[in-house]
Amino acid sequence: MSAEAHAPSASEYIQHHLTHWQNHEMGGIVDFSVFNIDSLFFSILLGVTACFLFWRAASKATAGVPGRFQAAVEILVEMVDREAKGIVHNATSRKLVAPLALTVFVWIFLLNTMDLLPLDLLPLIWQKLSGNEHALLRVVPTADLSVTMGMSVSVLLVCLVYNVKIKGAGGWAHELVTAPFGTSKNPVLFLILAVVNLAMQLIEFVAKTVSHGMRLFGNMYAGELVFMLIALLGGAWAFSFQPSGLLLLLLHVVAGWAWAVFHILIITLQAFVFMMLTLVYIGQAHDTH
Repeated sequence: MSAEAHAPSASEYIQHHLTHWQNHEMGGIVDFSVFNIDSLFFSILLGVTACFLFWRAASKATAGVPGRFQAAVEILVEMVDREAKGIVHNATSRKLVAPLALTVFVWIFLLNTMDLLPLDLLPLIWQKLSGNEHALLRVVPTADLSVTMGMSVSVLLVCLVYNVKIKGAGGWAHELVTAPFGTSKNPVLFLILAVVNLAMQLIEFVAKTVSHGMRLFGNMYAGELVFMLIALLGGAWAFSFQPSGLLLLLLHVVAGWAWAVFHILIITLQAFVFMMLTLVYIGQAHDTH
């Protein structure tokens, strides 16, 4: 049988790489019993890796001239602390918020860097280890909407906690029905404004949370798709068996290198943007209207 008979089509190749390794098939449109095992595995693995790296830096820290790794960690910590001071003005809150922002940045950066690995490397290794040539594995957790939305919802919960902690339950409840359009002494107008204000507040919370998670997901998902299209150029050359197909190989190498270099900026920027929005939203929870 010819090699072409075994070669998947472009759509089959992309569909395979966009399918998660799950605990079981989805039983409906929304099934909360389904877990993306690959996203959970790599998220936990890289989270533990980040903790180990910071523990290593702290345990090896010296008062003298720092090494390169210690210097890099100190620069990163100082950068995040500076941004936190500029946005969250409550010194007590920053004791938790600054480390949280640092964790968010480093964790998301590590998750994003998984996109720089050769596209088929880990999936092929997993297929060999599992003995199943059709085994599924997606290695970029931030290209999974459930991961990014889980992060953004976690940030929302932190914001709600600080709203209550800083303003008090009564103060925050009062803000929900009086901002942004104010209130009135007229009972009917007061009720109308309260309903409108509450609706606007709820829309704001939902919009911030959805955009927070969707922004990271959209950028990383698009980056993953571009890498797949570049990989298909190499695949087209491998199965063409034509001298003219060398042009496809050249495009594969050049485009892959160029996109990887550009993607380094994207993965760093997306981690930074997610961290900054986390600080901004928590800072807004400290502000009174």
